[in-house]
Parts: sequence; structure tokens; C-alpha cells
Amino acid sequence: MDSVLSSEHVYLPTTVTRSAKILVAGHFGAGKTTLVGSVSEIRPLRTEEPITQASVGIDDLRGLPGKTETTVAFDFGRRTLSPHLALYLFGTPGQNRFTPFWEHLFRGALGALVLVDTQRLEESDEVLGLFEERELPFAVAVNEFDGAPRYPLDEIRQALALEDHVVLTTCDARDKASSIHALIALVDYLHRSHRLESLS
Repeated sequence: MDSVLSSEHVYLPTTVTRSAKILVAGHFGAGKTTLVGSVSEIRPLRTEEPITQASVGIDDLRGLPGKTETTVAFDFGRRTLSPHLALYLFGTPGQNRFTPFWEHLFRGALGALVLVDTQRLEESDEVLGLFEERELPFAVAVNEFDGAPRYPLDEIRQALALEDHVVLTTCDARDKASSIHALIALVDYLHRSHRLESLS
């Protein structure tokens, strides 16, 4: 759902001295567009197009009965996370055929929040591999879809072969507070790993 525009959120507060480009990534249907829309304080930019018959047999709609559109370029939103820090959020497209476009999105990114769905964990491997290859720090958030099976986070960590230092949390991409909590977990990791200190 689109953010409501208000004059107090269109422009950044004068106290903001740091900003960070953050990718919101994940496999097809993981909830990237929904998360960017739920947390953005400006009306999010979306590049969604209807899913057509041409995608039958290519895009796996298993477990996504209400999905009728898909991102073909990127989503964009902004969240002022503190009086001094603003995050510029870029949601990536989910289908493998759009992966080459990710090369453009990686430029200047400080880190990523990777959404996963417990019903399609195996589809996260390629996405996680892209960040590991580029050594771009990321946190993983399990998007808690209605009806999706719940597993202890240590089991999910093992299933995804995540190293101990990788932040793993949960969120509901539809819920602003929950999604902001996941972003805070990523930003906290970036602070602890000194990735944010160099920003002015």
C-alpha cells in the first residue's frame, strides 16, 4: 500500500547528516515491494507490471495466490531512521531473468536486507550468493506470511547455511513497525562493523 504524503515527511529534517543506500532483496514473491511501501515516509516509486501468460512455467507462483504484479526494475522509498540518519531503500526485482539489472543497484549500496519465505527457502540460495560474492553486508529477515510454517531461527540459519555473524531476524513486511525493526537490526550490524562511520 502507498505511503500517505504529508508535508512533514517530504523533505528531510535539517538534522540529517548521514544517509545510506540499502537494498531490499529476496527471491520472487518474498515481500520486497510490500516492505518498501510499508516503511517509506514518501510515496514509494514502484515499477510493477502485471504478471502475464508469458510467465507461466517461468515464474513460480506456488504459495502466492494473490500475486498479480511483479517488479521489473526496482522499488524506491526513504526512511528517516533517526534524527541524523536517512535510509534510501531500493527493492530489487525477484526473478532470475532480472538479475543482470542488480549490477546497477549494487553500486553505492552499503548493505542489504534479504527477505526470505519459509515456504521457498531454497530460492534464497542464489540471492544470498550474490551478496556473498560481492562481500556486501546483509541481514536476513524471515517474512512471516499468513499460513507459512514457523521454524526456530537457528534451524533457518542452518538451512540457509548462514555464518554466525549474519544477522537473522523476523518481520511482517505488511507491518511498518515490524519492518522498521528489521531495518534497525541491519543498521545496528553496519554500525558494529564500522560500515556507517565513514558517512558524513
